[in-house]
Amino acid sequence: MKPPEIIETPRLRLRPPTLEDAETIFQSYAQDLEVVKYLAWKPHHSVSDTKIFLESILQGIPEGKKFPYIIERKTDRLLLGMFEIRLEPPQADMGYVLAKAHWGKGYMTEAVKAFVEWGLAQNGLARLWSICDIDNPASARVMEKAGMKREGVLPSEISHPNLSEEPRDVYCYSIVK
Repeated sequence: MKPPEIIETPRLRLRPPTLEDAETIFQSYAQDLEVVKYLAWKPHHSVSDTKIFLESILQGIPEGKKFPYIIERKTDRLLLGMFEIRLEPPQADMGYVLAKAHWGKGYMTEAVKAFVEWGLAQNGLARLWSICDIDNPASARVMEKAGMKREGVLPSEISHPNLSEEPRDVYCYSIVK
């Protein structure tokens, strides 16, 4: 099982990242503390940090479990953020990040809905899920708008180094067949 190489929605095109995306990713969001606040990595200090990050995710693709995507707006090919599908059949989970300039415009909900639609159509997947920090209501709302339901709180699940070195509680959202 493998997600499509390109995922298209009415306004978005999700495509594999390349090293050439590093400068735009760095400038758009990777160095923005407010954007990476609830992520598992600290802001990048240079384009070199972003290139190292991209190299690491590109090396993981051949394993066939992680599928990263650049989120582009179709009209102008503007890079808005990233999205990743992680397969562990019969489940798949996702993670995402969106540049602050594009918050509140429904782009991430559109991308998550595409993941849900694709995942529910796969015979080998029964559950699609993701997590978000309990203090990140915007991310929770994205998943809810995409049809996912809150399953509960996972205590001390993941470290968000921009908030605390201690693992933090997260909400778990899912949709099942």
